[in-house]
Amino acid sequence: MISSYITHFQSLDRLLHETRQYWQLIAFDHLVTPWPELDDYLSGLDEATLSALDMDQSALQQTLSDYIPQLAEISTLTQIHLTERHRPELPFWLSNGIKGRKVGQLQDFVSALNERQLPVLEWCAGKGHLGRILAYTGVPHVDSIELQAHLCEQGAQSAEQQKLDMTFHCADVLTEPVSHHFKAQQHAVALHACGKLHQNFMREAAAAGCEKISLSPCCYHLFTSDEYQPMSEVGKGSTVRLTHNDMKLALQETVTAPSRVAKVRKKEVLWRLAFDALRREITQTDLYVSVPSVNKAVFSGEFADFCAWAAQKKGIELPDEIDYPRYLAQAEKRQKVTERIELVRHGFRRAIELWLVLDRVLYLHAKGYDVTLEQFCEKSLTPRNLLIQATKRRSL
Repeated sequence: MISSYITHFQSLDRLLHETRQYWQLIAFDHLVTPWPELDDYLSGLDEATLSALDMDQSALQQTLSDYIPQLAEISTLTQIHLTERHRPELPFWLSNGIKGRKVGQLQDFVSALNERQLPVLEWCAGKGHLGRILAYTGVPHVDSIELQAHLCEQGAQSAEQQKLDMTFHCADVLTEPVSHHFKAQQHAVALHACGKLHQNFMREAAAAGCEKISLSPCCYHLFTSDEYQPMSEVGKGSTVRLTHNDMKLALQETVTAPSRVAKVRKKEVLWRLAFDALRREITQTDLYVSVPSVNKAVFSGEFADFCAWAAQKKGIELPDEIDYPRYLAQAEKRQKVTERIELVRHGFRRAIELWLVLDRVLYLHAKGYDVTLEQFCEKSLTPRNLLIQATKRRSL
C-alpha cells in the first residue's frame, strides 16, 4: 500500500513541477494573461461558462487539457475513493445548534472512524460537536482540547446536560505543552484543524504512539512559514516549493458560495484592482502592491472612501481631484484578466491539496503506522473531504 502512495506522490510532484508556470503565480501581478497559447480560448469565454467551469473541477481539467496536456493525468491522479457508509442517526437534541452542512460532515466523519472501543482525543474541538457525537455513538470517553475558554464552557455544559462522557481541556496547542493529553491506548482525531495545528497534532500523536490517528486537514498555510516545510522524507526530496499563496490555492474550491458573499467578493476584487490602477499612476510603479484585509462592510460604502483608507495604509497621498469612474472602468477590464488567470490556476487546486495530504500520509507511515486515504463525504458537504486514517503497526 505505501509504495502506491509514494508513487502517487511522486507522480503528482512531477506534474506540478512541469506545470508550475500555470499555477505558481499571483493573478493580480499580471495586466494580461501570461500564457499566449491560452489567450484566444480565455478571451472567448463568456461569464456563464467561466463560472460553470470554476464550479466543476473535472470539466475544467478536461477543457484545459487541450492546452495543458498534463491536466488529463492530474485529473486521474486526483480521484480519491469515496466509501459509502451508513450515517449514524442523531436525536434532535444532539444536532440542534450545528449549522448547515456541518451535521452531514460530522455524521460522515464519525461513520468513517467507526470507533467504539478506544477513548478519543478530540483536537481543536470548538464546542465539541464531533466529540459529543462520538460519545453518543459509543466511544467510552472523549477528551476535547480547545483554545477558547468560552467554547470549552459551552461544550462542557452541553455534555453534562446530555449525559455524555466528555472532559474539556482549555489549551493553546501551539505554545503550551500538550503531550500529556496523548496516550498509547487512544484514538486521536482532528476534523479541519488548520495548518500547524494539525501538524502539531500529528507529531504529538505519533510521538505518544496513539493506537489510531484520524484527521481531515484544512488551511495548510495557517501558522506556518511562508515556504512549506515537507513533513515526510519523500516530500523533502521534492522539487516543488509551495508558498502560502500556493497553499491557499488548494482551498479555493468552494461549495456554491451564497450569492451575496460572491457579489461582495467580486466587488472587493474590483475595488482593489481599481485602487491599484490609481496607485500605479500616482507612484509611477508597475508592480502590484497588496492592501491589507478589511471588514467587508467597507464594500457597501463608497469607492472613494475605500481609496482613502487604502492610500493611508500604503502611505500614499491622494490628489484632490480623482476621476474614480475611470479607474473602476480600467479595473473591470483587468478583472476579466484576473478571473481567467485564476480559472487556469484552479485546474491545479485539488492536485496541490492532494500533494500536501500525501506528504502527511507518508510522514505517518514512517512513524510506524499503516495508513489509508479516502474521501469521507461528498464534495457538496465540504471540499475538504480527504480523510487520513492511521493505525499503529504491530511489532512482529
